[in-house]
Amino acid sequence: MPVLYGAMRSRATRNVWLANEIGLDLQVKPVLQAYRLTDPQAADAPLNTLSPTFLAISPAGAIPVLEDEGFVLAESLAINLYLARKYGGDLGPRDALEEALMEQWALYGATAVESFGIAVLYAYADKREDTPAGAAEIAAAVKSLTRPLKVIDAHLAAHGHIVGGRFSVADINMAEIMRYVSGHPTILQDYPAIAAWLAACQARPAFQKMWAARLAEPA
Repeated sequence: MPVLYGAMRSRATRNVWLANEIGLDLQVKPVLQAYRLTDPQAADAPLNTLSPTFLAISPAGAIPVLEDEGFVLAESLAINLYLARKYGGDLGPRDALEEALMEQWALYGATAVESFGIAVLYAYADKREDTPAGAAEIAAAVKSLTRPLKVIDAHLAAHGHIVGGRFSVADINMAEIMRYVSGHPTILQDYPAIAAWLAACQARPAFQKMWAARLAEPA
């Protein structure tokens, strides 16, 4: 059974969503981010990203990390691509061309969208949107998102999904990245194809099951 080290309030949600979609018996072993604990190195601290036993698995000290039959893999997007190839059937790539496209879109989302989406999300989560610094931060992030969101919106308008004209791991990876962007209350109004696609992705029972588990985990 594959083991995922992580917390639901982390990028491990991507992997849990995929596992739900394919019916994969994925064991989630709780590992908390060290910043969520008062003293992560206390003797009675729960397993966290600074625990020596976890650092032995993941020297980078970041979650999630997958262990599958002795194979260890970090980075949530890479984990999803691996799980989809090995266990995901039609959620994974059908051939080498689709595999390349799934990797391309995962990298594009990670490099062109994610950091700006997170900046927007945190500014609103911290209730800084009405402060001069927060408003400037949001405006800068939205400006940086304009080009990639136009690209993704046009692609979805033409094809309906990220790769292959069907729901796949590529949609899960991009939808979880786009979830950060949607922290802005109005930004997706300018990108109707993204908005409709994201709503459809998040209406799926596998996402809803994952999201319920995330909300059940203490902040």
